[in-house]
Amino acid sequence: MATACMNHLEDPAFRKMQFEDLFACIVEAEWIQRKNNRIALLIKNANLKYSQASMESIEYHEERKLNRDELLRLASCNYIRECQNIIIMGATGSGKSWLCCALGLVACRCRYTVKYVRLPELLDELKEARLNNHYRKVINQYMRPKLLIIDEWLLRPLGETDAGDVLEIIESRYQVSSTIFCSQYKIEGWHLKIDSTPLSEAILDRIKHNSYKILIEGKVSMRERKGLQDKPK
Repeated sequence: MATACMNHLEDPAFRKMQFEDLFACIVEAEWIQRKNNRIALLIKNANLKYSQASMESIEYHEERKLNRDELLRLASCNYIRECQNIIIMGATGSGKSWLCCALGLVACRCRYTVKYVRLPELLDELKEARLNNHYRKVINQYMRPKLLIIDEWLLRPLGETDAGDVLEIIESRYQVSSTIFCSQYKIEGWHLKIDSTPLSEAILDRIKHNSYKILIEGKVSMRERKGLQDKPK
């Protein structure tokens, strides 16, 4: 507020303003600065793989069969307010990670807490936490964000212990917050990637019934299309 006050006082146009109007400008400058600082912190803490991703940068090539209207509706973040999930499916290089990071960035700008993680990294973190008696602390870290983004979902099969850990997180978030799942596999094949049938049924039951489904089609990798190695859109 002091900085805004000095800046305004140095501007001749503001010297003729009434005190109340000048004070309103200073308060507004403080509010905007706090809002921007909050958003910047949320983006930093989200640890998005592609922090530069944006909904405006999504490419709607015909073969990808992306529904622009649906993505624009999701960009409103109503699904977070309604505690619903999103499942993004597509082949390697189709742009799943870019899309989920774009949605994550929108959520940050709407001032929701967001956390991005690859499922293999999440499982490794939980294994280490169990050995160091920090298991519950780590689980709680994945319960809190209003939007959790799990990339490389079921990239490798889940044993019974890993499946139990995943269920613990998903159960704690069920109808309380939202999760985005990015997977190379369609939902119909997910149960084959989880060794325990009871755990598989419990996990899928809490995900697929309240989720928006996005299938990114197309045979040409976005890395190949853009000539980039790590920026699929």
